[in-house]
Amino acid sequence: MEKRSISLNCDMGESFGAWKMGNDALVMPYVHMANIACGFHASDPQVMNETIKLAIKHDVKVGAHPSYPDLQGFGRRSMSLSPDEITNMLIYQVGAIKGLCDSHNKDLSYVKPHGALYNDMLKELSIFEAVVDAVASFGLPLMTLAVPDTQPYLDVADRYDVPLLFEAFADRSYQGNGFLASRDQANAVLTQQVDILNQVLQISRYGKVRTIDGFSISLEADTICVHGDNPEGIMLIKQIRELLDKETRSQ
Repeated sequence: MEKRSISLNCDMGESFGAWKMGNDALVMPYVHMANIACGFHASDPQVMNETIKLAIKHDVKVGAHPSYPDLQGFGRRSMSLSPDEITNMLIYQVGAIKGLCDSHNKDLSYVKPHGALYNDMLKELSIFEAVVDAVASFGLPLMTLAVPDTQPYLDVADRYDVPLLFEAFADRSYQGNGFLASRDQANAVLTQQVDILNQVLQISRYGKVRTIDGFSISLEADTICVHGDNPEGIMLIKQIRELLDKETRSQ
């Protein structure tokens, strides 16, 4: 199988007021894409603005990272909302970060939903369509999970002329259907460096990933999500970036 040139993306701008989350300044030099929180699960206008400036400094693409309105639960709790409510709350959030990007003459490059909304849109095509409807308003690509069967999502996105960016995860275990193993499940998050680097290599070189129950499934990813909320994680992101750069040079 032909190897793919894969970018790195990371969730950023998740501080809020006096509360600092993540290590954005240390992570930004090693990623290609910054998914910046839009205020509904984390962040505020000042944090959003400073994170955009940091992305500009390191020539990193900025993406909107909207969520359900759930500051207390960090956007990890599902909410029962109508399709119109979902579409409008996303337009509101994406519009906010686009305005800040415009103030710096920085393009907003894509949208990646956060947390429970990200998971819910994969399970319910009506939610996925509501998200696509919002993203279409801005003429941007939508980042979503790379699964073995992407056709249902492509069919919806094509109706709205929205490109899809397919994403894999460096440090999350997979179920047999290509969805992420629930965080409540044992071994859902990979913690050993060798396992994480091996998963990245399998995705990059072979377009495959080993599931939590030992099977191999195909995933064609455009980008890999990494997390850098501790010093060990930042060093690991540096190694992942070096690995992907090496893979790209060898093509």
